[in-house]
Amino acid sequence: MSRLIVVSNRLPLGENPSGGLVVALEDALRSSGGVWIGFSGEVTENPGDSLQDHPGAPFQRLSFDLNSEDHERYYLGYSNSILWPLCHGRPDLMRIRPEFVDGYRQVNRRIADLMIPHLRDDDRIWVQDYHLFPLAAELRARGVTAPIGHFLHIPFPGPADCGALPNPEELFDWLSHYDLLGFQAERDLGAFAESGRQLSDMDHLSDTKFRLSGRLLRAGVFPIGIDAADFIAEAKDAPDEDRMRILTGAKMMIGVDRLDYSKGIPHRFRAYQLLLEKIPDLHEKISFLQIAPPTRGEVEAYQDIREETEHLAGRINGQFASLNWTPIRFIHRSMPRHVLAGLYRQARIGLVTPLADGMNLVAKEYVAAQDPDDPGVLVLSRFAGAAETMEDALIINPHDPSDTAGAMAQAMRMTLEERRERHSRLLKGVVEQDIAWWSRAYLTTLDQAS
Repeated sequence: MSRLIVVSNRLPLGENPSGGLVVALEDALRSSGGVWIGFSGEVTENPGDSLQDHPGAPFQRLSFDLNSEDHERYYLGYSNSILWPLCHGRPDLMRIRPEFVDGYRQVNRRIADLMIPHLRDDDRIWVQDYHLFPLAAELRARGVTAPIGHFLHIPFPGPADCGALPNPEELFDWLSHYDLLGFQAERDLGAFAESGRQLSDMDHLSDTKFRLSGRLLRAGVFPIGIDAADFIAEAKDAPDEDRMRILTGAKMMIGVDRLDYSKGIPHRFRAYQLLLEKIPDLHEKISFLQIAPPTRGEVEAYQDIREETEHLAGRINGQFASLNWTPIRFIHRSMPRHVLAGLYRQARIGLVTPLADGMNLVAKEYVAAQDPDDPGVLVLSRFAGAAETMEDALIINPHDPSDTAGAMAQAMRMTLEERRERHSRLLKGVVEQDIAWWSRAYLTTLDQAS
């Protein structure tokens, strides 16, 4: 069997690396003697000229460091101050600087150079996400002929947004060197096809086949899943202390998101405020727990979203709180997975309302965590990739506070029978298209495409 080489922005480290992507790829990496390559997380002025080995996992792990200039330009700059806002529909938040584009190219060239001594002719290479768009082109320039696939975990921008890039033609040239491009949702495949048609020399040969810069490539939709069986068991076995104590006996509504402007947290806070204003009967009967771990605090847009969110939470609590009831509990830090599993199971409503999202696995984790005999209700943004396959959620427009507030009220009043029926259909999809299904489906298609 040919080895699988996975390349991602961050390398999963620790003695027992965990996480959804690790679960998805561990079997393939272990059975093929595979290798995972990625950034160590270390920023140093002497990053070295070779990959560093990290034993202790059932697959080989090789890392590279970055110096502060590369970290600033490649990671904080082009990746997260240009590509991230662009792909999430916020080109107005882009900070375009020539040195960011140069730094992005430079780091991808360096990663390719570091990889070459470790590659074999019969390897299969799977590149993950937006940090590494140019990697296949750099590897091809160094003579690599192995199959190379790319999977984009975030949305692909449509023509209007894609055209705001400082280098849209170069982006499509980078992508032309892959054998297979994988996307989370049909909307992303469609955006890629239309953006390529308008902004490059792409020829659309079929629904999944394209000619780009004179090269043939395939593209497809592979919605990522979770380790459903494990998460179901973890939620079922969660101890009682992994619960939120509510003095009034209110039903809990939960949101779990990184504190990012794409997640729509201020929008859902305003919808909740509208709910409490319009339906006083729900006072002390619904409590909202928002867990929002910090992310990319060095970027100005993230500082702004934290201030806005904290201000809204304080204003709503000041307006509606009683001695025994706090409408919003806002936690700005990470929570262990086992604690989240218990909280999901407790919650009558799972609120997943991003303004733009590749998939959003919180939606699937929430469904997996529920008690089938008394399940909660998923309220899901139409702009999450998950909405394409999770049609039995209450699908909402997060920009419309009345729509979101109405779904919150509907979820609170929904009969047990309807809740069970909706949950049963949602759970079936989560279990059948789990994380292992995702990796198998992608790698099988990559084998066929190359």
